[in-house]
Amino acid sequence: MPQIVYDDFAKIDIRVGVVVKAEASPKALKPAYKMWIDFGDLGVKTSSAQITTRYKPGDLVGRSVLAIVNLPPAQVADFVSEVLVLGAVVNVADVVLVGPDTDVAPGARIW
Repeated sequence: MPQIVYDDFAKIDIRVGVVVKAEASPKALKPAYKMWIDFGDLGVKTSSAQITTRYKPGDLVGRSVLAIVNLPPAQVADFVSEVLVLGAVVNVADVVLVGPDTDVAPGARIW
């Protein structure tokens, strides 16, 4: 990856959100979950995430995650994904979600 300058990084709006609902996305091409995530003052946003190897939908509810909230929405099968949830790739089919290690208010910005 090429190096970027701070101004490039500052354009990325990464926020803390809390998953309020998660369910399977059977129409997605690859196994995925539909998630609804509360970002405080930004409201509840949707995301499609290919995290089915490690997580079950019920285990995601109440979990704090980090997401990029200023990307354009993307159509994923029958669902509009508004934010990109961040995770560490263990391998192509296994992603570990990234989140704060203590309670942080939904909507808090990451720097």
